[in-house]
Amino acid sequence: HPLCFWHIFYRTMRFTALFLLSASATGAAFVPPTGYGTSVPHGESALAAKRDLLRSIFRRPSRLAAKERGSGYGAPVDNISETVGNTPLVKINRLAPDGVTIYAKCEFFNPLSSVKDRLALSIIETAEKDGTLKPGDTVVEATSGNTGIAVAMMCAQRGYDCVITMAEPFSVERRKLMRMLGAKVIVTPKAGKGTGMVEKAAELADKHGWFLCHQFETEANWKFHEATTGPEIVNDIKAAGAKLDYWVTGYGTGGTYHGAGKYIKAASPDTKIVLAEPGAAALIDSGIKTERNADGSPKGTHPAFAAHPIQGWTPDFIPLVLEQGMSIDLMDDYVQIPDGAAVEISQALAQKEGILTGISGGATMYAAIETAKSAPKGSVIVAMLPDTGERYLSTPLFANIDADMNDAELEIARSTPSWVLEPSA
Repeated sequence: HPLCFWHIFYRTMRFTALFLLSASATGAAFVPPTGYGTSVPHGESALAAKRDLLRSIFRRPSRLAAKERGSGYGAPVDNISETVGNTPLVKINRLAPDGVTIYAKCEFFNPLSSVKDRLALSIIETAEKDGTLKPGDTVVEATSGNTGIAVAMMCAQRGYDCVITMAEPFSVERRKLMRMLGAKVIVTPKAGKGTGMVEKAAELADKHGWFLCHQFETEANWKFHEATTGPEIVNDIKAAGAKLDYWVTGYGTGGTYHGAGKYIKAASPDTKIVLAEPGAAALIDSGIKTERNADGSPKGTHPAFAAHPIQGWTPDFIPLVLEQGMSIDLMDDYVQIPDGAAVEISQALAQKEGILTGISGGATMYAAIETAKSAPKGSVIVAMLPDTGERYLSTPLFANIDADMNDAELEIARSTPSWVLEPSA
């Protein structure tokens, strides 16, 4: 039976490796049984041969892996901000339609597990360079969570005080993470939506003389994606010997779409850019512009906005950064995300691909799969996965995931006699 063969093969290889490792530790040479060769290596040559065999068994990288396992990250970095960026593209093997290749740009490989680490690094470093942020200052920003977590990381690393405003509906995990990083979190009432938390941050900055990040308006947002995210995607696809046919993203601030999209269009003009947004909050599709204050912030809620479950996507206004990106005609195709689809695909990525991403990642992958259905055979698609699923434990993403054992798990537990935790009466 094939399963038996692979089980025996694995046990044999594991035994061989452990035996060789033990021999290496003692410095003894491995001597094969009589009849398996007349030349037996000893000393340093034997140890080198054993190490090579161990590498071939346990450290073999995939065809697309950039580095051999065990070779190390590289020289030690000076601080955590130096680990931002260079996130991998991961092939989708079981959810992609036949004949089309989909890669996920896994932004949860950033140090604080989201694409917003790029934004925070860029805003802080730009402000330091131009002198608007000085030692001893306090940084304040409005956020749905990921930007606040990233800003809190940067402030902790650089020694700034940090204050975050966040609307009430966003997950409590995010509040705790920001407070864990030393930030003060000011929760604004649900009725104010995204504009309410933005207004609160601006009020606090004016009142106390704090540095306001302006993530929805600042050029530092999209320019960092033009310098990093876009080149990473183009270079990694080129390293695979492929051509990028479609790039799929949603938007929160619009920085990824604007900056990475601008680079991708310049470097690969034939690549089609697909923008997605929730069907319940189709602000772009409405054709209605957001009214703005002098600093580019929104004056109020967009008339096409309605509450939706994709946290981090599509606030109740069109960000200035996004609007500026739309004005340079980057978008080739558009996909609306129907209710429930983002959660469904995010769960499918976890259960069929082993990729744990948030609701926004599920939404982007839904758009990528829909794009793949009509794409020519052989097409290559890259979809952005903005963050990790661990940030959504209290949200609809985990609503049907039980903490206690279900009937199937209890049946397995009871199939052997020891240590069965029966449910309380």
